[in-house]
Amino acid sequence: MALKLITVLFVLPLLALNANAQQPVTYDVRKYGAKPGADISQALLDAWKEACNSTTPSKIFIPPGTWSLSQVKLLGTNKAPIELQIQGTLQASPDPSKLPNKEGEWITINYVNFLTISGGGVLDGQGQEAWKLNDCHKNKNCAKLPINLSLNFINNSIIQDVTTKDSKNFHVNCISSYNVTFLRFTVSAPGDSPNTDGIHVARSTNVRITDSIIKTGDDCVSMGDETKEVYIQNVTCGPGHGISIGSLGGYATEKDVTGIYVRNCTFIGTTNGVRVKTWPSAPATLTVSDLHFEDLIMDNASLPIVIDQEYCPHNLCNKERPSSIKISNVSIKNVRGTTSTAEAVWLVCSGLKPCENVEVGDIDLKYTGNQGPITTQCTNVKPKFVGKQNPPVCATTAKSA
Repeated sequence: MALKLITVLFVLPLLALNANAQQPVTYDVRKYGAKPGADISQALLDAWKEACNSTTPSKIFIPPGTWSLSQVKLLGTNKAPIELQIQGTLQASPDPSKLPNKEGEWITINYVNFLTISGGGVLDGQGQEAWKLNDCHKNKNCAKLPINLSLNFINNSIIQDVTTKDSKNFHVNCISSYNVTFLRFTVSAPGDSPNTDGIHVARSTNVRITDSIIKTGDDCVSMGDETKEVYIQNVTCGPGHGISIGSLGGYATEKDVTGIYVRNCTFIGTTNGVRVKTWPSAPATLTVSDLHFEDLIMDNASLPIVIDQEYCPHNLCNKERPSSIKISNVSIKNVRGTTSTAEAVWLVCSGLKPCENVEVGDIDLKYTGNQGPITTQCTNVKPKFVGKQNPPVCATTAKSA
């Protein structure tokens, strides 16, 4: 109930603003030369510039239908609330080499206050061909593929009732932003689409992701450094890699993560449930604190609960030196359902800075496979236990990787 109240309190000012504001001036992209079958990038940019200069609320309207969009960068600052209402489907070129700015994103919105994105439309990145080019797991100089929607320095804004589909890379970035809500937001991509994180949040405060469905090939939600007060509620994740904090520790300048709330979420066939991952032998010394993973349903999810401070994909690091990142004040409560892996809970903390004040309670997970009894693995952590423990958490010690 407390989380619902917090969410409502943050969303209501935005809704009240829309309800009480005068009728917005509408800027229909067709009036700026947008035509079906032709690139509407310039028309959208022209409509945006006029809307940004308006001293009264404005609405940019993209009508139903399929519209080609090569690339667009929409910059503030705006003088009054602005709504981007997308009722149609915006389609990117399947060929990433056709981006006018090869290093840019597909749709970028920067430096805007009181932004609404709505309308029930679709952002279709047409990423199927680009995914074949993704070799970042083995090539540090891999080609940069565009994100569907990149939001930077966005404040007091809401993205609701829209879908991002088949992005070539991450679906959404939300960076250096404050008080942003994703409501009834949909992410759609196949489970084998590489690096297609649903929503990535970093260096942002007061971000809410609510009543949303995320199906993708990487993390449903991922959170980077300097992230504070993120509320993820009533999200269905799967396929995907779960909801993750990190990976953290790759850069010395990274800053603390605090106040992450994941509640009333469902994980369907994901490769992880909730996860915290930090690099060993990394230069960063930040802290990760006040993490709350509660009231979660696992539907045949692998590794439902993970703290991994030895995260080292593709053996790109040295595990001889433990992580210098401190994790503390963690609650894991009321997690139930089924797991496809025998190890249901994996709490592998740092030998240099063990996890502190971890509370685990009311775990009820059933293993659906045949690789032995369900177990948990723990190291460098002494949780406080409350309620039911099925399986018994931390009854065994983690195996060395």
